[in-house]
Amino acid sequence: MLGVSVAIRGVDEEIEYAARSGAKVLITGESGVGKEVVARLIHARGARHSAALVPINCAGIPDSLLESELFGHVKGSFTDAHRDKVGLLERAHGGTVFMDEIGEMSLRMQALLLRFLESGEIQRVGSDRHVPSLDVRVIAATHRRLINLVAEKSFREDLYYRLNVIHIEVPPLRDRREDIVILLNHFFAGFAETYAMPRPEVSREAMKLLTDYHWPGNVRELRNVAERLILRCVTGRVEIDALSREIVLDGSSNRAQTPTAKAAEIAASPLLFERIVRGGESFWSVAYEPFIARDLTRKDIRDLVRLGLEHTRGNYKLLVTTFNMAPEDYKKFLNFLRKYQCHVPFQGFRMMSSPLPDPPEYIASA
Repeated sequence: MLGVSVAIRGVDEEIEYAARSGAKVLITGESGVGKEVVARLIHARGARHSAALVPINCAGIPDSLLESELFGHVKGSFTDAHRDKVGLLERAHGGTVFMDEIGEMSLRMQALLLRFLESGEIQRVGSDRHVPSLDVRVIAATHRRLINLVAEKSFREDLYYRLNVIHIEVPPLRDRREDIVILLNHFFAGFAETYAMPRPEVSREAMKLLTDYHWPGNVRELRNVAERLILRCVTGRVEIDALSREIVLDGSSNRAQTPTAKAAEIAASPLLFERIVRGGESFWSVAYEPFIARDLTRKDIRDLVRLGLEHTRGNYKLLVTTFNMAPEDYKKFLNFLRKYQCHVPFQGFRMMSSPLPDPPEYIASA
């Protein structure tokens, strides 16, 4: 993982932590951030580095074939099954299987995977006997928030907690802009060698636009841009006119987030608030557990607490019962907020004179 940012150093520390054990790992982050790179580093630095790392993209294989790919099949089990086939899990015995886009797996396949995770046994398609228990480390990755899929009943809760032993969140490139120059030079060096072309220099103005660009495709997009610039800049220098119109316009406006990302950020806490206050769910299950699993951020928790304090006029004791916690959880709740720097001062909310609308109306106005 190339970079000097605090965010990427944090990821590298998590990789070292994961590599020291054989526990299951869940890697999350937007498309293109380098989740497979993280998986490969965990495998390479761990005790299984001399064994196979077997990758599989769960979104790229139809459900009808995914079972055969994972567990294998016996001759004659279906059309075109002309011989026995060893599945990817068997091939990974003693090593690691990397299951990318685990969130796209069907509920049926989730049940089969859960059975393997619990017992280590598999049954090939068309076979009436189990293969002896396998020793396989499972690393899964997804660009989706699995906790939301669990709430929607499209991802099994028991599988989610089975996979989510170690959780590594890979930050988007826009959250570690100080790494852009390092990554760009790295890709320039590689493509210059590949195409036998000089490594270009980037003007200060062009580099400013590149570092200010939003990079919705993350590191994968940066890599493509570097390759394009190597091929286009025959003069050996990258000026603004060599950049795409999208980069120039977006970089010039110096946007920190896309409208979609902003809307999602704004919507997250009111939706949590509605689930707790209107839906009767507990803060501990709706907010605390996802936060500990790193599916929610400190900002999400702070924003949720702010909504609650607006609702209770700054009364933390009333907030505990409003968030469907037992009254004796008051100190536990405050200790949690202070420990993770999520505490919000209550004084400003005591000045409010009229109650807020109910959660659905608030969400509509937001």
